[in-house]
Amino acid sequence: MHDVQLSGHLWNSMKNSNLSAPPQDEPRDEHLAQVEIALLSIIFITAGILNFGLMLVLWKRRKQLSRMRVFVFHLCVADLVVTFFQVCPQLLWDITDRFVGPDILCRLVKYLQVVGMFASTYMIVVMTIDRYQAICNPMVTFQRRRARWNGPVCAAWCVSLVGSLPQLFIFSRVEVAPGVYDCWAEFIQPWGLKAYVTWTTLVIFVLPVLTVVVCQVRICRTVHVNFHMKMHHAGEAVNKPLSSRASSVAGVSKARVKTVKMTVVIVLVYIVCWAPFFTVQLWSVWDAQAPTQTATFTILMLLASLNSCANPCIYLLFSGKLPKRLVALVCAAQPELKESMQEETTMVSSLYISLKSLSDCR
Repeated sequence: MHDVQLSGHLWNSMKNSNLSAPPQDEPRDEHLAQVEIALLSIIFITAGILNFGLMLVLWKRRKQLSRMRVFVFHLCVADLVVTFFQVCPQLLWDITDRFVGPDILCRLVKYLQVVGMFASTYMIVVMTIDRYQAICNPMVTFQRRRARWNGPVCAAWCVSLVGSLPQLFIFSRVEVAPGVYDCWAEFIQPWGLKAYVTWTTLVIFVLPVLTVVVCQVRICRTVHVNFHMKMHHAGEAVNKPLSSRASSVAGVSKARVKTVKMTVVIVLVYIVCWAPFFTVQLWSVWDAQAPTQTATFTILMLLASLNSCANPCIYLLFSGKLPKRLVALVCAAQPELKESMQEETTMVSSLYISLKSLSDCR
């Protein structure tokens, strides 16, 4: 067995060791460390404020939350786990240069780091699958009874908690130099590290991305077909008075397109933020000559944490009421803006009404 300290936020360390030799207490690049501390501080504060603020807004309306907002609420919780158990420990680690704490804390931090990554990723996956079901199978989705527990959300958290368990056994507090201790990983040589990093990349990035891309393609195709159907019926009824049902179809179409756009943007931003991180991770373990000590590697790995800042911004922007929501968050004493906090119609029921109206027009 051999001790190694892995790079990146996935293992909460930017300091790479020579994977073919015992770890050494080498001096770090102080200038690069200062850049890391500055960037991580900005990310930590921004992600914490945005996700906590949006979570509070949704919690206040918890009795009237639509299915869509339930997913957004849990995505905020997952991003807060990333913020406080991935970004914050990394920030403290960069300040102290070494992990400070007992062995149990080392294992717990490593476990919670990957829990946050799993949860944030699979919450996007189940949200996209739910969108797929609502748009491509609206009648089946509409007939579902409202359950006390959201099955897809529970499944995402269970996958996150179980999938992160290897961290508890891989990492521990070890002596990396005489009298110097750090939180390091232990792998079977020479294939253990490569196998683990590759497996993690597959289950946290590759498979989820393939799933959401397939769902999004089918969603867009369905919306495209329905849009042309609507235009055809609108052309037939151009000389007829517009009924209340027909007008509702037009309104629902706009809400549906907006929701599809929001989920597409969330997925694209996730890919942009996490693709460089996992690419660097794979490169560092499969190529012994990888320039892991360069600033470029470090900055690419820091991009992953930006995803936790982007998700609440995307939701607020697509809600169409960002300024009023921010005012409501900042001015706690101000009376609640009912208009800005009004719930939109749930996607499932709206799609049901839309498709039913289209069938009636026939």
